[in-house]
Amino acid sequence: MEGIFNWMVLYTTSVCICSRTDLSPLRTLFAGGMAGIFNWMVAIPPDVLKSRFQTAPPGKYTGVRHVFRELIREEGILALYKGATPVMIRAFPANAACFLGYEMAMKFLNWLAPNL
Repeated sequence: MEGIFNWMVLYTTSVCICSRTDLSPLRTLFAGGMAGIFNWMVAIPPDVLKSRFQTAPPGKYTGVRHVFRELIREEGILALYKGATPVMIRAFPANAACFLGYEMAMKFLNWLAPNL
């Protein structure tokens, strides 16, 4: 997730032509929120497969590949994104707040002990 966050910070700083230290809280919130969205866009399909495998009756599937084949055959490719709406609704504010807290803590710690 940190890789996505760093990419969003780089993108945001290139769009606003400012440095990471000059990012406003609003831009940090946006970068963090978008990092959460992009992270879950990648993470939801494996999570759906894992959940299906874990909740299936014993012996129904031989492995995650078997879950994948059956899911695609029976429900189509969009079944990999079942449950995406509530996850995305939660992802933006949760990650935005997390990254804002991280950036503010880093600024405070750098102010408290600038030479460390």
